[in-house]
Amino acid sequence: MSARAVSRGVELRGVVRRFGEQTVLDGLDLTLEAGTATALMGPNASGKTTVGRLVLGLDSPDGGVVEGVAGARRTAVFQEDRLCAHLSATENLRLVLDKAEWPRVEAELRAVGLRGAARDKPVRDLSGGQRRRVAIARALVAEGEIVVLDEPLTGVDAASKKTLLAYIADRIAGRTTLLITHDRAEARALGARVVRLRGA
Repeated sequence: MSARAVSRGVELRGVVRRFGEQTVLDGLDLTLEAGTATALMGPNASGKTTVGRLVLGLDSPDGGVVEGVAGARRTAVFQEDRLCAHLSATENLRLVLDKAEWPRVEAELRAVGLRGAARDKPVRDLSGGQRRRVAIARALVAEGEIVVLDEPLTGVDAASKKTLLAYIADRIAGRTTLLITHDRAEARALGARVVRLRGA
């Protein structure tokens, strides 16, 4: 299966999620239509990241169902970079690719604006913005019919956002994508349908 494999839709029906005495999601209904992008917006603590974790299978609901994710290949850009800090940018991307696809790596890093010696340094020695580029590229070169982008442009300067949004838009085309963001302009750039969470 390639990253461009036919996607499936995801449906959350009546989803409840509690943490101790706090109810974060209370009967949430949300449909992620197959092969399209949905932007989830809302105030802090409204449950946006929790929805992303449910879609990725990193969390389970206390009530309701999440359908369409069982057996699906999923990939994500998290708010934290979650890179292998001692490896280079090139090596981080190779981790998620078959060896036959390693020749893609240089072009992918170039496409996100990482060039020259920066590709071969341990990522712990890169700037925050450079590490973000690596995290985005690594997630989006990976196979995955379902993509979760949780504040993907955190720490990226305004001048770089246009390049990265174009890269993301190209790489998520045809994939079922959940974008978690506070920025409506990001949603527009990715052609995403906007859904707003108000919190439980």
